[in-house]
Amino acid sequence: MAAGKGTRMKSRLPKVLHRLAGQPLIGRVIDTATRLGAAQVVVVTGHGAEEVEGAVRGLAGPSVALDFARQEPQLGTGHAVQQAAPKLPDAGTVLVLSGDVPLIAEDTLRALVAACGGERLALLTVELDDPTGYGRVIRAPAPRQAEAVPHGEPAGSGAAQRLPRGGSGAQVQAIVEHKDANEAQRAIREIYSGVMAAPAAALKRWLGRLGNDNAQGEYYLTDVARIAVEEGTAVVAEMIGDAMQVAGVNSPSQLAALERTWQRREAERLMDAGVRLADPARFDLRGELACGPDVEIDVGCIFEGRVTLGEGVRIGAHCVIANVRIDDGAVIHPFTHIDGGKEGASVGAGALVGPYARLRPGAQLGAEVHVGNFVEIKNSTLADGAKANHLAYLGDATVGARVNYGAGSITANYDGANKHRTVIGDDVHVGSNCVLVAPITVGAGGTVGGGSTVTKSTEPGALTVARGRQVSFPNWQRPKKAPK
Repeated sequence: MAAGKGTRMKSRLPKVLHRLAGQPLIGRVIDTATRLGAAQVVVVTGHGAEEVEGAVRGLAGPSVALDFARQEPQLGTGHAVQQAAPKLPDAGTVLVLSGDVPLIAEDTLRALVAACGGERLALLTVELDDPTGYGRVIRAPAPRQAEAVPHGEPAGSGAAQRLPRGGSGAQVQAIVEHKDANEAQRAIREIYSGVMAAPAAALKRWLGRLGNDNAQGEYYLTDVARIAVEEGTAVVAEMIGDAMQVAGVNSPSQLAALERTWQRREAERLMDAGVRLADPARFDLRGELACGPDVEIDVGCIFEGRVTLGEGVRIGAHCVIANVRIDDGAVIHPFTHIDGGKEGASVGAGALVGPYARLRPGAQLGAEVHVGNFVEIKNSTLADGAKANHLAYLGDATVGARVNYGAGSITANYDGANKHRTVIGDDVHVGSNCVLVAPITVGAGGTVGGGSTVTKSTEPGALTVARGRQVSFPNWQRPKKAPK
């Protein structure tokens, strides 16, 4: 279900497209459904339908049979599922999920589907300290069970006959929405989460019997529990202890709370695997992160896309790292930005990168490469031992082993229409403030004098100096302002 407007988000963006850990809320829900092996996913849209549908098409993988149903106007949760019903087959189990409930676990849903068993209506429930606003789960009174009679207390007395505590053992009779509940029902702490599993054919039949005779004049999906009981279908509740799994997003503050919950759980998972996080509260994962042994990550780091960190890798504070493989023993100094994009990037074993370095898509660094502060590298390969220690740009370049690339030097790779490549051979030394105008090859072992603008390829071992002759005028007097 993804039709709601999300008024309290105070945003033009449909609520289900707001992001949690870098991915739209509805994308996380669809990912979970996909991992369950769903044969079909039907997304019910309403507010911002075209925008939501376009986004979902881009999120769903090729293995997902995706369909959409429009809910216009929005007349309640039951009405939403009614719009999807014609697209559902009569066979199989239907799992009803909410597009703004992103933290629900795959194992939880597998247990719910198992509880349904293709025969029962299975409801996912949770107990809340404050259940205000939620539908209450009404259970049948459990059979009275005689407890042991305390010594000296006559059998049959009130003290001897006690009701067992409520809970998942008692049969579910109905779900009562908060606005329709009486005081006794509002005292119940067990609530329906909005997630259910049901036999497809039975659910379609129950949906056809829904009415809107209630405080809000809406068609409640929760009424299917009462209808199922009336038909003699068993209604079971799968209660979980983790309320955050079924927490929804209705406001920016709730979204932020779920973000912190997600990030803390990811941090705990990594630390359980041996990763050392300087402060798990200051860590953000917005993609996939795989770590070898003895990885250390300082505060304020953000990981996006697919990142692999080899054994002993150290990530300094406040780095943003995306779509890259960083090999064993490499050190990424603070405030470095790496984004390999679709092409990916790589950092070789023992390399040193940063601080304040930037690696863009196609950056491939060999072993023991040094890339220092304010160096930008794009679509370039640096062979083992090459160094660009500060204030430099390498774009569309192939750099040989042990090259020393001077401060302030750049490859001029773009002529205004096309990109061209620069090739720098092994053991070349490029002085400071040089411009290498591509296409060009600097021969192995060569030296380029500081301040040179090189427009032609050079021979191996050559010294190349391409700059104007220095002219000095002795006793030069700078112009002065006229007196006022």
